[in-house]
Amino acid sequence: MSQAASGTTAGAAATPGGGGLKGFIRATEVDTRMLGMVGALLVIWLVFHVLSGGIFLTPRNLWNLTVQTSSIAVMATGMVLVIVTRNIDLSVGSILGFTGMAMAALQAQILPGLLGFDNPFVWIITLLGGVLVGVAIGGLQGYVIAYLGVPAFIVTLGGLLVWRGGAWWLTSGRTVAPLDDTFRLMGGGATGSLGETWTWVLALVACVAVALSLVVARRRRLSFGFPLRPIWAEATIGAIAFIAIIGAAAIVNAYKWPSAIARRYATANGIEIPEGGLQIGYGVAVPVLLAIVVGIVMTFVARRTRFGRYVFAIGGNPEAAELAGINTRWVLMKVFMLMGALAALGAAISTARLNAATNALGTLDELYVIAAAVIGGTSLAGGAGTIIGAMLGALVMQSLQSGMVLLGVDSPLQSIVVGIVLVIAVWIDTTYRRRAA
Repeated sequence: MSQAASGTTAGAAATPGGGGLKGFIRATEVDTRMLGMVGALLVIWLVFHVLSGGIFLTPRNLWNLTVQTSSIAVMATGMVLVIVTRNIDLSVGSILGFTGMAMAALQAQILPGLLGFDNPFVWIITLLGGVLVGVAIGGLQGYVIAYLGVPAFIVTLGGLLVWRGGAWWLTSGRTVAPLDDTFRLMGGGATGSLGETWTWVLALVACVAVALSLVVARRRRLSFGFPLRPIWAEATIGAIAFIAIIGAAAIVNAYKWPSAIARRYATANGIEIPEGGLQIGYGVAVPVLLAIVVGIVMTFVARRTRFGRYVFAIGGNPEAAELAGINTRWVLMKVFMLMGALAALGAAISTARLNAATNALGTLDELYVIAAAVIGGTSLAGGAGTIIGAMLGALVMQSLQSGMVLLGVDSPLQSIVVGIVLVIAVWIDTTYRRRAA
């Protein structure tokens, strides 16, 4: 009886009711909110490309856009879990500033005296130290929220002020620079990129991973008797993913090193410079690769681990989760510890990109991180959100900022636009969930 029922369901899924766009969406099971976000992103890109006179959609600007998005995207993955539990973290920008200053002081002022200059362990110790500081800060705030019962809004608002002041106190307001050469690779640049060959290798691996994931997902559905997508729908999803991956690799490889840097590289490595000049593509930047890895890991944590299921259970119904035996306070504390670690990783990317730590580092980043998560579909009511959505939301926010900079829009007006976009995103989320209910 169950086999017959599952066969009927699979057959129904294989022939979607109705053609056109609705039939395509039903067959491919595409998230309409995600599809709308991608569409909005493409519209934003096209508008800025036209208004900027054809500058926005160039390999150089798109490469810089991905690098600038990396730190916000990394933190947005953690903010998803925070908001899913019906909380908020207003201190992430200040934590980024504090941990960034701590890491800069550690590698520029403390470790050279202990290990010597150019020690290969400096960047590792610095990164681990910064992440531990972030985890400690997140743990402290999480303990006050979960075990002492102080609202997250108040605790993290206090943290915003405390850690911003702490960043100034660490170095008495001085900018700390330069940073360790290996540590700086996390910020991108000519040396902080994979290069053309390894970018194509990474693209090939990503395409294979997409194909395997589609096959494995289909086999899992079949083994559990769940409805199957039509073969053409699976092929379409795979083809779109392949085109996106190969296209992205081609774009970042099309952005070439400046001629002066290429000449110095050729001279240092004994490479003969051709008549037309040496053309070396940047490829995928290291910070972008870090953000991708974090996104994959956080998606696995949110969807495939007990901790992730507990987080969404708490966000859906805290009382029911506690009655089910979930240690809600400890889970909540771990969420804020994870958020602190990701803020520290974002600080490593930001300081490495600037080759310095300043007191303004991370200012207003909490606004962009929260906006990225909300625009990406994370509900402020809790219980719903996706990691990939938050990362796309970060790209939307950074695209708006980058486009306005290219157009010469004043900084105060940029903040006005970001605030309006955030309010509209929350309104859309509220309307969508009201209709879905």
